[in-house]
Amino acid sequence: MHSKFNQAINFFEKGNLNESKKLCLEILKDEPKNFDILHLLGIVSFKLKNYKNSVDLIAKAITVNPKSAEAYNNQSLVLKKINKLEDAIESLNQAIKIKPDFIQAYNSRGHLLVELNRLDAALENFNKSIEINPNFAEAYNNRGNILNKLNRFTESLESYDKAISINPNFAEAYNNRATVQKDLKLYDGAHESYEKAIKIKPNLDFLLGSLIYSKLYLCNWKAFDEILKKIEESIDKGNKSLTSFTSLLCLNSPSLQKKVAEIYFNWLKKFVKNEYNGKNILNHKFDNQAKKKIRIAYYSADFRNHPMSYLLANLYELHDKNKFEVIGISFGPDKDDEMRKRVSSAFDEFYDVRLKTEEEIVKFSRELKIDIAIDLMCFTKYHRFGIFVQRCAPIQVNYLGYPGTSGTNYLDYIIADKVLIPKDNQKYYSEKIVYLPDTYQANDSTKKISDKIFTREELGLPKDGFVFCCFNNNYKITPQVFDIWMRLLKRVKNSVLWILSEDVNISKNLKKEATLRGVDFNRIVFAEKIKMNEHLARQKVADLFIDTFPYTAHTTASDALWVGLPVLTRIGKSFASRVSASLLNAIDLPELVTSSEKEYEDLAAELATNSEKLKGIKNKLKNNKNTKPLFNTQIFARNIEKAYSLMYERYLKNLPLDNIEIS
Repeated sequence: MHSKFNQAINFFEKGNLNESKKLCLEILKDEPKNFDILHLLGIVSFKLKNYKNSVDLIAKAITVNPKSAEAYNNQSLVLKKINKLEDAIESLNQAIKIKPDFIQAYNSRGHLLVELNRLDAALENFNKSIEINPNFAEAYNNRGNILNKLNRFTESLESYDKAISINPNFAEAYNNRATVQKDLKLYDGAHESYEKAIKIKPNLDFLLGSLIYSKLYLCNWKAFDEILKKIEESIDKGNKSLTSFTSLLCLNSPSLQKKVAEIYFNWLKKFVKNEYNGKNILNHKFDNQAKKKIRIAYYSADFRNHPMSYLLANLYELHDKNKFEVIGISFGPDKDDEMRKRVSSAFDEFYDVRLKTEEEIVKFSRELKIDIAIDLMCFTKYHRFGIFVQRCAPIQVNYLGYPGTSGTNYLDYIIADKVLIPKDNQKYYSEKIVYLPDTYQANDSTKKISDKIFTREELGLPKDGFVFCCFNNNYKITPQVFDIWMRLLKRVKNSVLWILSEDVNISKNLKKEATLRGVDFNRIVFAEKIKMNEHLARQKVADLFIDTFPYTAHTTASDALWVGLPVLTRIGKSFASRVSASLLNAIDLPELVTSSEKEYEDLAAELATNSEKLKGIKNKLKNNKNTKPLFNTQIFARNIEKAYSLMYERYLKNLPLDNIEIS
C-alpha cells in the first residue's frame, strides 16, 4: 500500500487527478478505513468538482481519525464551496480546537466570517493569525480589507503598508491600498500604488481598468492611449481587465460594454450565495394575484445629497399613491442630510437595511410583497447586486443610476428612450427595453436656484471674455476631449474654460496639459464645490456648457439647462454617450447635438463668435424650459407609471418578457 499511496500522491501533485483517484479506489477496496486514502480521495474529488463525494469522503476520514486538524480544515473548504458556511466555520472551530496555532484555519475562518458580514469576528481571526506569525503578510492584507469595510481607513492603510513591508512584491496589497487611497481622495498615492501593482502582476483582475480610472481621476494621461488599447484587446480575450463602471468612462462601444458587464458579473457572482436556510433562494414562488395597488420599491445607496436624489426626489413625491405603494430600500451611508429627509418622507414606507446581508434584504423584500424592484445602482459604488441575483421581486428593473446594461438576466427591464437605445443597439442589452417618450431621465420641477447674483470677477472669470464651462466630474475628461477644448481656446480670442477641480493635483496636471498644447494655463479657471442652489446660480454667468465624451453630462446637463445655459454635446454609440442628446431632444434643442469631433468643435467655435446665434438658442431654451417635457415631472411620473403598470400586467398574464414602448 505504501508505494501505491506515494504514487497516488505523486499523481495528485502533478495534476493527474483521475490516475490518483483510480489508485486511491484500488487501495480503498482492501483498506476501507484508511484515513490517508479517504482524506486524499476527498481532496481529489474536491479538485474534480465532485463536491458531494468530497464531503462524504472527508467526513469518513474524520470518523477514522477525529484528531486531524488538516482534515477539518479541508472539510471547511468543501463546505464553503457548496455554500454551507456555518458548517464550514464549525469545521474550522474543530481544527483550531485540535491545533490552537493553526494559522491557516484562523485565516480561512476570517474569510468565511466576512462572507457572513460578521466583520468584527473576522477581524479577530486575522489579528490572531498575525499574533501567531507577525510576518504573515497575507493576514495583514486581509486585516486591511476588513478595516476598510469598517471605515477605519487609516488603520487599513497601515495594515497594507505592513503587508508590503513584509512582502514588497505583494501586488494584491498594493491594489487594495490604492482602493482605500482613492476613497480617501489620495489620488496621487492611489495612482502610484496601482502602477506598482501592475509592474508586479500585470494580469491581476481589473488592475488595468483601475489604473486607467486613476489616470482619468487625476487627469494624468501619460500612456493613456496605450493602456486603453491593451484594455480593448484584453476584453476581446475575455479577461477581467476593467469593471463595468470604468468601461462607461473610456469606451464608446455598447458591444464591448456588454462584454465587460458579463465578465464583471461572472466574477461578482462568486460572492453571491444562492442558498438561504438550506433552500435555493432562486426557486421562490411569487404571488401573481392582482392587487389594488402595485407595490414598487426603489433600491439605492444614494438616498442622500447625491445627483440621483436631486433627479428623483420630485418623482417620489408625485407618484400616484392611489395606484402605487412606493417604498424606499436604503443600503447606503448613514446620512441625515437635506435630501435624505426629503426623499425618505416622500415614500409610503422607507427602510434603512444597510446592516442587513443581501440574503436578509431579499427575505425582507419578499415579506413586503414587492411587485417591482427598481435597482437605482446596478454596478455603481455601494451597489448590492446580489439582492437582484437572488430575486427580491418578480419584476426587476435597471434604472438611471448605471447608464448601461447589467449584462445579466437578473434585471428584466432597462428604462430608456429612443435616443439612448436605437433599435439597432437593442442586441447590446441583456434587459428588455422600456421606451419612455421624450427622455428616460426624471427631473425635479421644484429645484431651487439661489437668489444670489454672482459676478464673473468674484468667480475669477474675465468680465468680457467668452466663458466655456463644463461641470462634469474631472474623471470624464479624456485627453481627446481636452485637445478639442484647448483648440477652442486658441480659436476663440479672450475665451476661458471654467471647470470643477476636486484636488490640487488635478489642477496641476490640467495646467501642465494646457501648457503642452500651447495654451496659457491661466485661461483655465477652477471652480470650488459650493452648495447646490448656489452652484446652479453661478452657472448663469457662463456662456456655453461644452460636454465630455464618451461619458456625457447627465445630472449636470439638466442643471445647466434648468438655469438657461445651453449644453453642446457629441452623441456616440454607448448609452452614457447619448444621455445629453436625450435631454436636448426632450427640450427641443437637437441643434446642439453633434455627431463628430469636428462638428462639435466647429459648432462650439461658431456659437462663441456668433453672438446672435447663441442668443437665439438661449431664448429658445428659456421658452422651452416650461413648455417641453424635460422638466415636466408630472408628465414623467405618469409615463413611468404606465411602464410599471404594463410590466405588472404582462407578469400577471404570464407573458414572456418583451420590449415595451410608452406612447
